[in-house]
Amino acid sequence: MPQFFSNKRLILLLVGVIFLVALISFSLRDRDNASLPEQIIKDVVGFGQSIFSKPTQYITGVFDNVDSLLNTYEENKRLKGRLEEFAKLQADVNDLASENTRLREVVDKQDDLRKYEPIQATVIARNPDQWEEKIILDKGEVHGVEKNMAIMTAQGLIGKVVLTTPFTSTVELLSTQNPNYRVSAMVTGEKEVFGLIEGYDDERKELILKRIDSNIEIKKGQKIMSSGLGGIFPKGILIGEITEVSTDDFGLTNMAYVKPAADFALLDHVMIAKRVMTTVDGTDGENTAIDEDES
Repeated sequence: MPQFFSNKRLILLLVGVIFLVALISFSLRDRDNASLPEQIIKDVVGFGQSIFSKPTQYITGVFDNVDSLLNTYEENKRLKGRLEEFAKLQADVNDLASENTRLREVVDKQDDLRKYEPIQATVIARNPDQWEEKIILDKGEVHGVEKNMAIMTAQGLIGKVVLTTPFTSTVELLSTQNPNYRVSAMVTGEKEVFGLIEGYDDERKELILKRIDSNIEIKKGQKIMSSGLGGIFPKGILIGEITEVSTDDFGLTNMAYVKPAADFALLDHVMIAKRVMTTVDGTDGENTAIDEDES
């Protein structure tokens, strides 16, 4: 024990620890005023913090401003590029509109293959035996619905009217297995390519586009729309998108599988297209027939 107290370093350490504990306990007490040592320490520390914090904040602010300027510059550059693209697109649109007006004046053309009057309708019945082939709507002859009018949804073309009554109409869908059902269609792109929607692959759940010139290249992903040349469907109604291109059984023409834009299984509200131009019995015309039990 005497040897322990004779060690001056241990004694000083013990005294220091006791003093530190006492100082901490003294500082933690609820007091209205700080002691003189506390005031001195706090003032010195606060002064030191202010000396270092102000330059640090200034430098940080400079870097933040530089970063903001760089971001603003990049964003401004992108916006200018978008504005240039928009200006070019607007110029193209104006040029096309002007050209269209001049052409119409030349031919004195009033009708348009795209024009139609929409008639809103609701699906009220669907035969389970012909779920993928026919639906019945709540609009009929008294509403201006006629046979062979095109039917579409917001997504795209779904079929045409094949039978009307005063207050209802029966629609045959594009997904029908009727071998005589055809739709004059075109592949969109730099050059319009025409063909016929003939048939529906039930396994793939896709339409079949046939009679495409083998010398014309079509690709996966191209959109298919109604051409307006078949005599029934207005031009420009989206039908679907090409998923695969191949040749027909004889290798003379190309064919393509087309994923329908509309979902034939989920049909509720549809639109009947009353075509403005006079309809004719062309490619889309009197090629489908109602079953004997429905006629």
